[in-house]
Amino acid sequence: MAKFRKAAKSKILVTSALPYSNGPIHLGHLVEYTQTDIFVRFLRLIGEDVIYVCADDTHGAPIEIKADELGIKPEQLIAQVYDEHVRDFKDFLISFDNYYTTHSPENQHYSDLIFLKLKNNGFVYTKDIEVTYCEHCKRTLPDRYVKGKCPKCNAPDQYGDVCENCNAAYKTIDLIDPYCVICKNRPVRKSSTHYFFRLSKFSKKLESWLSKNKNLQPEIVNFVSNWIKNGLEDWNISRDGPYFGFKIPGEEDKYYYVWLDAPIGYIASTENYCKKNNLKTEYYWNSKDAKIYHFIGKDIIYFHFLFWPAMLIGSGFSLPHDIVVHGFLTVNGEKMSKSRGTFFTAREFLQKYNPEYLRFYYAGMLSKKMSDIDLSFSDFGKKVNNELAANVGNFCYRVLNFLNRNFEGKVKDFDKNKLLINEINKKIKNIEKNYYAINFNEAVKDILHISSLGNKYFQDNEPWKLINSDKEKAHKVLGLCVNIVKNLSILLEPILPNFSSNLQHQLNLKNLKWGDLNFSLKSHKIGKDEIYIRKMEEKEEKPQPHSPKEETKKEFPLNLKVAKITEVMDHPNADKLYILQIDLGNEKRQLVAGLKGHYSPEELLNKKIVVITNLKYAKLRGVESQGMLLAGDDGQNVGVLTVDKSEAGKNVYFEGFENSTKELSFDEFLKLKITIQNSHAVFEGKELKTDKETVRAEKVNDGGKVR
Repeated sequence: MAKFRKAAKSKILVTSALPYSNGPIHLGHLVEYTQTDIFVRFLRLIGEDVIYVCADDTHGAPIEIKADELGIKPEQLIAQVYDEHVRDFKDFLISFDNYYTTHSPENQHYSDLIFLKLKNNGFVYTKDIEVTYCEHCKRTLPDRYVKGKCPKCNAPDQYGDVCENCNAAYKTIDLIDPYCVICKNRPVRKSSTHYFFRLSKFSKKLESWLSKNKNLQPEIVNFVSNWIKNGLEDWNISRDGPYFGFKIPGEEDKYYYVWLDAPIGYIASTENYCKKNNLKTEYYWNSKDAKIYHFIGKDIIYFHFLFWPAMLIGSGFSLPHDIVVHGFLTVNGEKMSKSRGTFFTAREFLQKYNPEYLRFYYAGMLSKKMSDIDLSFSDFGKKVNNELAANVGNFCYRVLNFLNRNFEGKVKDFDKNKLLINEINKKIKNIEKNYYAINFNEAVKDILHISSLGNKYFQDNEPWKLINSDKEKAHKVLGLCVNIVKNLSILLEPILPNFSSNLQHQLNLKNLKWGDLNFSLKSHKIGKDEIYIRKMEEKEEKPQPHSPKEETKKEFPLNLKVAKITEVMDHPNADKLYILQIDLGNEKRQLVAGLKGHYSPEELLNKKIVVITNLKYAKLRGVESQGMLLAGDDGQNVGVLTVDKSEAGKNVYFEGFENSTKELSFDEFLKLKITIQNSHAVFEGKELKTDKETVRAEKVNDGGKVR
């Protein structure tokens, strides 16, 4: 029999990251909310005192700007989005105890409280800084309204606060080659007085918390610890108007930066829940007995592992018991993208599929690791059909249907098959352990194994034959199978709450808890059986996203740029290699190229070439090459790909393809078949070009390969 874990006395608070009020819930969001909801439902099932709170993140310039574009007030916009979010979460069975908004009196109260506590404790000060200002739009540009190259890794088109490529945090003025997202013009720098939080004062306390908290994912701790070792900068916690948010006390045109009041929304939503349930917020946020779990995506690690705990320490609130970080979602192996047809909203998915199918699919991949997960619609269909329908659904239905047809739905007793019962009980213990550890993928494996054991037991005993020779034994076989079905209904409840409830209704049971995982059901009559999980059609297509206005482009694995050669040197350790210094516009790099014997240094100097900028750096005979130039090679002649009119740093592309920024290995590059035709580089019938001209190959006319 499975060991039942007694309910703990501590109160548990669980949160998901707050979705922003500027658009619909999509399948990427649902990875996190599904993961959190499964954990919360499991805790409720075992009897823990747990609440799950969240809220819409409603502040910031993007809300103010979008509302202005629509000709409505920001309050109207966030109210509309709030209703859509609540509807989508409900339809995907996300069981919040309280879903609120950061634009609330509770959030303003706690934002002011924490700000003033930090200020009174000496952790907030003011100073004049340079901000990014758009003279065309006549406004200071917030983080998400200025883009440019990351100052740390040079990734293009990064926002003004954090790089999505390397996760580095920085200021908007640090961006290389910045531009205004609204009007595309280059902004200027302007002086302004701002409030700063002394994050730098919390290095030791953050290091201590990270090292002592063994619940945190080790890879995240190492990641954050390196940031601390490299030195933490104080954090600008104010923004100039126009800005939709809470005004800083005593100020007329200064507002809290959205990342200050957004996580405080966790506390505000807790307060709102406590008011309605005669509880105190301190039970959760100021108690040693309470446990706080945050579930977040890897794109907001910096804020939740540095800023947020430092704010809590500085203002006297409890630190999180755990912060669970998940990876990104890809769809059919690609980054979610409207232009590529891989971006799906929750509502688009619901138009075609049962939401529990997605919950099951996600659960089968989710663990307490930061790994990205992929929604392959081909794999999705196979898992639903072969695992959920053919295994679990089929077993449960055939057992209940057989019992109703042959024994009037009555369970008298069951077969005491010790080997089978013991094996299932071991699996139940593993499932409990893995639910607790947030390794849902392992829990799903064991649940499916239990269902497979039930299927095998039913099939091996052949009750359809046994009923004619030994009806009493056949009845006991069905009794054991019904007990397995009952246990499956409990084990699956965190993942498939509707299926579980429906199955228990068919069993003529309800509200079963973890303590009901046993083999004791007898002298019982079940209800009417029905098929709840059905196979998907073999040729069923994926949901259709809204058609983009722009032409859909395929992804090309190379990120190609025009570069100008500024220096040519002989390689000290190789007779056939040059060391080239190149200018990529706003970036300088070094290449090692095998061009000796084909070009003299004088022929290469100042030549504009085509360079792969996302190739993994490599050492060639002891010298690092930070990319690779492209050249045509017909077996006798080698000629670089070159341009005349295009400037250094400009994009080079094949028409109909979108360059990738994902790091590429040399072996992956070799798999590409780019040829030379009429002195032009050609890939899948398309010529390589810039916005101003077609790229040409020197010295090679036809039949060569690009290398």
